[in-house]
Amino acid sequence: MKTITIAFTGASGLIYGLRTLECLLAAGCTVHVLYTQAAQIVAREELQQTWPGRAEALAQLLRAQFNVDATRLKVWGQQEWFAPMASGSNPGDGMVVVPCTMGALAAIANGNSDNLLERAADVMIKERRTLVLVPREAPFSALHLENMLKLARLGTVILPPNPGFYHRPQQISDLVDFVVARILDQLGVPNHLLRRWGEDQ
Repeated sequence: MKTITIAFTGASGLIYGLRTLECLLAAGCTVHVLYTQAAQIVAREELQQTWPGRAEALAQLLRAQFNVDATRLKVWGQQEWFAPMASGSNPGDGMVVVPCTMGALAAIANGNSDNLLERAADVMIKERRTLVLVPREAPFSALHLENMLKLARLGTVILPPNPGFYHRPQQISDLVDFVVARILDQLGVPNHLLRRWGEDQ
C-alpha cells in the first residue's frame, strides 16, 4: 500500500485533516504525520483535543484513536531531519498539507525548507510526486493567489475545501467527506466516501 505524509498546520479546518488521516489508515496506507505548534492550538479550539508537544506522545494518542500500531502511523518533529520524507531517496508516494496556512504555502512556494514540513514538500516537488495543499478559508489576497499559481505550475494540487452540494449533504460530516474524497482521489487512494456524479441514486 501507499506511504503518505500528512501535515497539519495552524489554519482552520483541522477536521479535514483528521478525517483524511482516518481514511488513509482505513485504506491500509502507512502514514507519516507532521504538525506545527499552531496546529496544537487549532486542535484545542476547534476539536477540543489536547495535543502534546512531543511527537512520540502525539503518535501514541493518534494510534490509540485510530487503533493502529507504530508500523502504520509515525509522527515526526519539525527538526527531525533523518525522517524518511526529508530525502528524495525515500520520499513516499504523496503528501498532503491539510489544512494549509498561507505562511506554510508561501514557504513551500519559495523553497524555504526551514523545517521538516517545508523540506518534505520541497522533496515532493523536486521528485515530481503528488503534493496536495488544502488552503485555509477565504478570502485570498493577490499574494496568496500568486503563490498558489506558482505551485500549480510546478505540479502541486491546490485543493480548496469547497464542497459540492449535488450529493445532497445532510450533516457536516457529509461536507467534510466530500472534500476528503477529493484529497484521496488526488493521492490515488481508493475510497467510497460519497456517491459519484453519474452513479445510480
